[in-house]
Amino acid sequence: MGRHGWDSGAQRWRLTALLGVSAAVVALVVTLVNTLPGGGTSTEGTSPDGDRVHGTPAVPAGEPRPDVGWGFTHTQFSADEGPAGATARVSERLSDDRLPQNQHIMGWGADNPEPVKGRYDFAALDRRVDFVRASGGTPVITLCCAPDWMKGGEAGADNTDWSRSALETAPDPEHFADFAALAATVAKRYPDVRHFIVWNEFKGFWNDTEHRWDHEGYTELYNLVHRALKKVDPDIMVGGPYLVMDSVDPRQTENASRTLRGPWGALDQRVLDAFTYWNEHKAGADFVVVDGSSYTKDDDLLPDEFAATDKFTAVGEWVRRQTGDDLPLWWAEYYVEPADGNDDRHGWSEARRGAVQAAGLIAMVRGGATSGFYWNPQEEKGPDCPGCLWTPTGSGDGGRKLPMYDLLARFSAEFPPGTAYERVSVAADDASDLRVLATEWAVLVVNTLDRATTARVDGRRLDLQAYEVRWLDR
Repeated sequence: MGRHGWDSGAQRWRLTALLGVSAAVVALVVTLVNTLPGGGTSTEGTSPDGDRVHGTPAVPAGEPRPDVGWGFTHTQFSADEGPAGATARVSERLSDDRLPQNQHIMGWGADNPEPVKGRYDFAALDRRVDFVRASGGTPVITLCCAPDWMKGGEAGADNTDWSRSALETAPDPEHFADFAALAATVAKRYPDVRHFIVWNEFKGFWNDTEHRWDHEGYTELYNLVHRALKKVDPDIMVGGPYLVMDSVDPRQTENASRTLRGPWGALDQRVLDAFTYWNEHKAGADFVVVDGSSYTKDDDLLPDEFAATDKFTAVGEWVRRQTGDDLPLWWAEYYVEPADGNDDRHGWSEARRGAVQAAGLIAMVRGGATSGFYWNPQEEKGPDCPGCLWTPTGSGDGGRKLPMYDLLARFSAEFPPGTAYERVSVAADDASDLRVLATEWAVLVVNTLDRATTARVDGRRLDLQAYEVRWLDR
């Protein structure tokens, strides 16, 4: 059985009547099958005690805040598995840096959590939560995706369809309440998880008839989950809608927003409509979640890879206006480098990648974001992993940090939620060639040029290499 991301490998079985079997025998078989737990579906490996507290929950440090800071999402392969030396290498480093860590309940490293209604399998999710606890991170759970029996598929772990299309199918409306009950079960099992994101990217919520997002359906699911979690504990923090803030070429007329646009493109108006509906009809929220890329739906970086990150600022400002500045803004995912057909990114040097990522983080902060999660911490194997945080933990010498880890960890440490930002002086041939973010204690400087340059920042002369990311202490 495949459980990580899009792996298929799940075997389906069906009871097939044999020719020549008498009606009496068939009736007897049906009667026996229907008396089995789960209506004939095997419950091996599952438990009815899904809401039993797992392990030793970490003791939260004070009252939960609605923002968590800058961290990463565990994906298909992560540091919870592998030789002890490799996994410990990552865990110990994370313990020093205390990065928040996000995990989905199904897919991206987690098995089907409820293969049969009322029967649970949390072994994989338990292991991920244990890793977060051991590494001292703030745990966040994304409540996606849904067991097959909630979306027209077969029950049973062995019958789980791990194809991408199946995983990205939303629960049927008649099972929205079942999904909310699953969310409550997860919250009871991990009482130290105080932050939950409802669903992922509106997966499966598309209105084919009207060619727009099914924001009514998503909001109905969101509200049921919100109420279920608050019933478990009113202090649990819940957020959504985790919409992809897609943009198109600004010259495009169809579906292009007339108001939220810039040199980087124009937001897809259907996304803004979906966000507006959720915002007006939500049962409540403790934070607001979006995701997106700096490039357009056609993978265009407009007018270039650095200026394109201004989209993050514009989107953040728009979202904050819609919510009245009352809700902290999270970016559940953010991308600055287009991928190829296999979702690989090999076109840029690591220096260029780091500089654009740093510019993107700065742009999100300027748009009012206080939390964000980096996607793609490691590959399954091999040394080539553009943008990964550490080397694969599948071998004993794995788990060694990569350049992107240093950027994310330092950014998280210097710019936590509640940071007061300051303006600093910048003098260069063209100040727009630099991206700068400063506090009372530190300054982050990014050279956006593919050549060396000299500048004066905060009164200090800097000789910056091509695409250099420089930290200054104040």
